[in-house]
Amino acid sequence: MITRTRMKRQAKRKTTSLQAGGVLVAKFDLEAYLDAVGPASRVLRYARGQVIFSQGDAAQVVKYIQKGAVKISVLSRIGKEAVVAILGPGDFFGEGVLTGQSVRIGTATALVPTSVLSIDKDVMGRLLRDEPTFSNRFISHMLSRNVRIEADLVDQLFNSSEKRLARTLLLMARYGQASPEATLPKISQETLAEIIGTTRSRVNFFMNKFRKLGLIEYNGTIKVNRSLLGVVLHD
Repeated sequence: MITRTRMKRQAKRKTTSLQAGGVLVAKFDLEAYLDAVGPASRVLRYARGQVIFSQGDAAQVVKYIQKGAVKISVLSRIGKEAVVAILGPGDFFGEGVLTGQSVRIGTATALVPTSVLSIDKDVMGRLLRDEPTFSNRFISHMLSRNVRIEADLVDQLFNSSEKRLARTLLLMARYGQASPEATLPKISQETLAEIIGTTRSRVNFFMNKFRKLGLIEYNGTIKVNRSLLGVVLHD
């Protein structure tokens, strides 16, 4: 029988190396560690369009996306919805529970069939305290999220809807990261309009423009070409 301690040691030993700015960085095997700690974590699978949690629900766990895509949205008192983030594999969400947040301040919805690891907040606390590699990774995730939020605000205040749409598509395709995904999960024009703060008709206009210019391939699914970056960089 494999003991829990032995499984934790295996989780620590089971590492890969990522090339980051020329430096080899150890990658903590989160899923192997959580397998070792038992029922405090579990994998949940959601169909496209299924709600993972709703605004106002009790907050008790942190979520980690294994595969798929998740939309985070908020609803105003008058019923207006705003999409605040589109997340993909390797992203955490619901981490507000670690700061004492007792209820969810937004709604998380699967955009495609999605697998999510649900991590008890006490287990997450132990990971952050006892596993430096994981802790560093999580801090990096949170700092990157903060930088993204600041950039989103600047984008919303100063850039045209065309640039905002191009930037959103590039971010969803994870350009600039180690493993970009040129083909995006299926996402509606209505959702894209909510993300960038414009109308569906404007999104439709620019999507067709991008397609005619060869910047994207758009036929049900969206394939983002690197040349779309020129729209963001052009003044």
